[in-house]
Amino acid sequence: MIGRLQGTVLSKQAPDLLLDVQGVGYELLVPLNTFFEIPDIGETVTLHTHFVVREDVQQLYGFSQLAERALFRDLIKVNGVGPKMGLAILSGMSVDEFVLCVRKDDIAALVKVPGVGKKTAERLLIEMRDKVANIKVGEAAEKAHSVAQDIGLEAESALTALGYRPQDAAKMVSRVADAEITTAEQLIRAALKAKA
Repeated sequence: MIGRLQGTVLSKQAPDLLLDVQGVGYELLVPLNTFFEIPDIGETVTLHTHFVVREDVQQLYGFSQLAERALFRDLIKVNGVGPKMGLAILSGMSVDEFVLCVRKDDIAALVKVPGVGKKTAERLLIEMRDKVANIKVGEAAEKAHSVAQDIGLEAESALTALGYRPQDAAKMVSRVADAEITTAEQLIRAALKAKA
């Protein structure tokens, strides 16, 4: 119905955006990744859109990249994942990060997204596996994900050596894993501090 909009940014307050397209104000919901790419108020932006019509609401979603919109459309087809959760997932991770999570069965990363529980994460991994198989991922994103996974495994192993059960060690690490943490040592300290 409405596939793309180009207009002037009238107001923005995450996740809401008001876009003036030749005198018509369109209200859109955008994921945080797109929100941070939107220029200042008064400047022009082009967004790829998806229009959702339900009994109680009509909502327009905007995305800076076609890949982001395509992933959103695939996500909302998964049982139990609606537009609100799809937006949350795309706000919590980039397309590349999501694809890598699915390819590497990284439930821990998906569960960190607000609103995504373990069962939903498992369902996403199963149902999205075929859909993301042909999506190319940037080399930098793949390397960063691999390093984060290695650090997490090293931290879990160390916590297990300290006497924690493997499943407890995995939970401790997943609770504190963060982009700011760059070494296994920092991750172990954060996990122990959070446990205390």
